[in-house]
Amino acid sequence: MEFLVSVAAVVLAYLAGSLSFAVVVSRLMGLADPRTYGSRNPGATNVLRTGNKAAAILTLVGDAAKGWLAVWLAVRFGPRFGIGDLGVAAVAVAVFLGHLFPVFFGFKGGKGVATAAGVILALNPWLALATGVTWAIIAGFFRYSSLASIVAAVFAAFYSAFGWGFDERFLAVAAIAGLIVYRHRANISNLLAGKERRIGEKTPDAAHVHR
Repeated sequence: MEFLVSVAAVVLAYLAGSLSFAVVVSRLMGLADPRTYGSRNPGATNVLRTGNKAAAILTLVGDAAKGWLAVWLAVRFGPRFGIGDLGVAAVAVAVFLGHLFPVFFGFKGGKGVATAAGVILALNPWLALATGVTWAIIAGFFRYSSLASIVAAVFAAFYSAFGWGFDERFLAVAAIAGLIVYRHRANISNLLAGKERRIGEKTPDAAHVHR
C-alpha cells in the first residue's frame, strides 16, 4: 500500500510539473507561444524578452509554486502515508522532470530553474536562500541568467552535500542540478562564443511576439 501511495505521489508530481506556466500565461495574456521566439524556451526569462514583465513574473511564480507545492505536500503529509525521504526525493525529481518534459505540451518544456527553486525551497529554506543569493550575485555581476542558473545549480548541490551529507535529498538536488546544466548546454556554447543574450534583452523578433 505504501509503495502504491509513493507511486501515486510521484505521478501526481510529474503531472503538476507538466503545467507550463510560460505557455499558459502567454495564452491568457495574448502573447505568442514562448516556444516560437527568442531561445524558444518556455520559461520566465524568455517571456521577459517580450517586454511584458507581468507575464514573466507570473510565469516565474507559477513554475516555482508548482515545484514548492508538490514537495511541500510530500514533506508535510507523506510520512503519515509511508512516504519517507526517498519518496520525497522522488517527488522532487518527478515535478522537475514534468517541467522539462511536460506531457501536456508534447514533452517540450523549459530548463527548470524556477521549478528547481521551488523544490529547493520546500526541501530547505536555508538552502534556497543560499542558492538564491548565489544566483543573484552572478546575475548582478554578469547579467546572464543562464550563467547565474548554471553556477547556482552547481552550488546548490555543493551546499546540500555540506549541509546534509550524501543522503536522499542531496541525490535529488544533485540530479536536478545536473539536468539544469545539461539543459543549458546551448547557452554554454553561446556564452563561450559571446552570443548569449543578457537579462531583459529583447530578441530581434520581439515585435512579433504578440498574437
